[in-house]
Amino acid sequence: MYKTAYAQEADSSPGLQRDREYQVFQQSIDLLEQAASDDAAKMAKTEAIVFTRRLWTILLEDLSRAENSLPPETRANFISIGLWVLRECEDISLGKSNNFKGLIDVSRSIQDGLK
Repeated sequence: MYKTAYAQEADSSPGLQRDREYQVFQQSIDLLEQAASDDAAKMAKTEAIVFTRRLWTILLEDLSRAENSLPPETRANFISIGLWVLRECEDISLGKSNNFKGLIDVSRSIQDGLK
């Protein structure tokens, strides 16, 4: 359902699409910031990781499609970033890391590029 909806959105106006992507990254950042707090509940951390993982899984799927109009080098760079994000999410889930700041910084950088 999400993948189909994303594909439909990708066909809409590029400005509208960028605005929605910006908003989704903001939602991820907000959740990650709440989760980064020392007193954050485990549920808040889980929600942030699940949301961020879902966002990047959808983006990676889109980036891997031949129809994606981004230049191959740009796509490869975003795929590398996405794989790093997913590894960080996994490490946080397993208690091996608490690198919410890294995830926030990367998300903000991507979001800034959508302005």
